[in-house]
Amino acid sequence: MQVVSGIQPTGNLHLGNYLGAIRNWVRMQDDIGENGECLFFLADLHAISLPHDPVQLKQSTLEMTAALVACGVDPSRSVLFNQAQVPAHAEMQWLLNGTARMGWLNRMTQWKDKSGKNREGQSIALFTYPVLQAADVLLYQATHVPVGDDQKQHLELARDIAQKFNTDFASEDAPVFTLPDPYIPPEAARIMSLRDGTAKMSKSDPSDLSRINLTDDADTIMKKVKKAKTDPEPLPSELEGLEDRAEALNLVSIFASLAGISKEQVLVDYGGQGFGAFKPALGELLTESFAPVTARFRELMQDREALDAILAKGAAKARERSAPTLKAAYEALGLVRG
Repeated sequence: MQVVSGIQPTGNLHLGNYLGAIRNWVRMQDDIGENGECLFFLADLHAISLPHDPVQLKQSTLEMTAALVACGVDPSRSVLFNQAQVPAHAEMQWLLNGTARMGWLNRMTQWKDKSGKNREGQSIALFTYPVLQAADVLLYQATHVPVGDDQKQHLELARDIAQKFNTDFASEDAPVFTLPDPYIPPEAARIMSLRDGTAKMSKSDPSDLSRINLTDDADTIMKKVKKAKTDPEPLPSELEGLEDRAEALNLVSIFASLAGISKEQVLVDYGGQGFGAFKPALGELLTESFAPVTARFRELMQDREALDAILAKGAAKARERSAPTLKAAYEALGLVRG
């Protein structure tokens, strides 16, 4: 298996990032083991498709690198790098732009969502970033790409581009690209805001009380959990009792995900109890779970040279892995290179 996955470098990393994405990368790394290779990248080239602060992007890339390593991504077992250090990503996107079709990109739902009503004012990069996503995975002959519901369309586009390129410029016996299959990771927890159980936990929420940050200390975590929005009713004994109780369901989901048990089991243990008893238990579980991650994250953030070395080493491996496919694509298109 050749698994490729990317993540946008964002600042203010929080519990939602960890349980929703990062932890699954660690699981994939462990599950695949000696049976393949995982390539994980920081999608900094994707980040410039929208307005951004260059200083913040650089800092966020380092923070995300530190967070991934702190959470268990092992640079000695997986290839961890940022796109900007591997020019083949941008080169391959341009080569694939000749194969991708305007109609395909116009149908992308994320383009419609992100561009809003002012499509004429959006960058070309925002429109074509699904082609860069295709380049990201096709470049490494990915056999599997982790996908959630919001990324299935992008993987289908990558397969369409690969199929058309192979048909137009290669032979059946010697295709340039492997058509990647979806890799369905273990169900990722969907973590909601501590202040609004109907909204995802987000760094953009103006209230810091809405999220548990990776850098929060034990006292801060407990304070935020105790102030989390709930209702006056005790926890039910069965999951059906959490219908129409978004905030209660969110706290139970967080506990279940961290403890590695089902939500039903949480309710077996805490059903009938009020939040005065449940919140301290959740706060202690969060503190215990995050303490080693937070300590390692802070240690790495104090060592810029170590982070630079991790990304440089990973990028060197990625450049080596991507070179044969990039060369084959140039040759298939009839482009002359020295």
